[in-house]
Amino acid sequence: MSFSVLLSALASFALLAAVFVPLERLFPARPGQKILRRNVTVDVCFFAGQYLAWTSVAVWVLARVEPLVRHSPLSASTSLPLVIQVVLAVAGGDFVVYWFHRACHAWGPLWRFHAVHHTAEELDWVAAHREHPVDGVITQLCMNLPAFVLGVPMSALAGIIVFRGIWAVFIHSNVRLPLGPLRFLFGAPELHHWHHARLERTAHNFSNLGPWVDVLFGTYHRPLGEENYPLGVPESWPQGYLAQLAKPFRRDPRKVTGVRNHTNESSSAAR
Repeated sequence: MSFSVLLSALASFALLAAVFVPLERLFPARPGQKILRRNVTVDVCFFAGQYLAWTSVAVWVLARVEPLVRHSPLSASTSLPLVIQVVLAVAGGDFVVYWFHRACHAWGPLWRFHAVHHTAEELDWVAAHREHPVDGVITQLCMNLPAFVLGVPMSALAGIIVFRGIWAVFIHSNVRLPLGPLRFLFGAPELHHWHHARLERTAHNFSNLGPWVDVLFGTYHRPLGEENYPLGVPESWPQGYLAQLAKPFRRDPRKVTGVRNHTNESSSAAR
């Protein structure tokens, strides 16, 4: 690990803290939640792991998958303007990630890795980084696969990737802000917070950054009122950083046969 990587990680942490700590104090979704909350150290470890190691692994994997897809029969030859290709790549990424995310909640072998992300019992901008690297790398592959197929250069997506990365932190933050119709395009904290509710089977808001797909497939739900429902997973789970990374490889923490709806949830439209 180079000094520049460490410096970049520290600078990113400081920048995100400078933006989100004031937002969480001014517009809290859960007013009683503290900055130095329980298990925040574990989430800082996840942050460090992502910035110092796992992001580089994801980039390495993407760099090797991209030429294989571009030179395969899957690749699409198109003369569409670049801006249209970019829009299609982003929308396609939302679509693929949505179904991968649903599969993570429906199939035990995927859930064992994805469950790590759901073990946070208090959400904020730091908890957004709680993600198993296996889950993270596959998600990045799903998100970028349409761009590879369309032949969109990654340089054309650089700005969008940065924006969506920051927005992914925002939707996990302890913030509640009225976004109006924008929540259908970019997502909103109240939508994704509900996805983290402690339920036996999560049945809504699988689109991290494209709620229009949830609307399309009937899994959109916008809860009203205060956020006083518990977060996390119903089953017991280790809380340490290394223990969480190791847990999925030890045994299947739960057997999942499918996603089922809950009687107290709405699955078609905002309330």
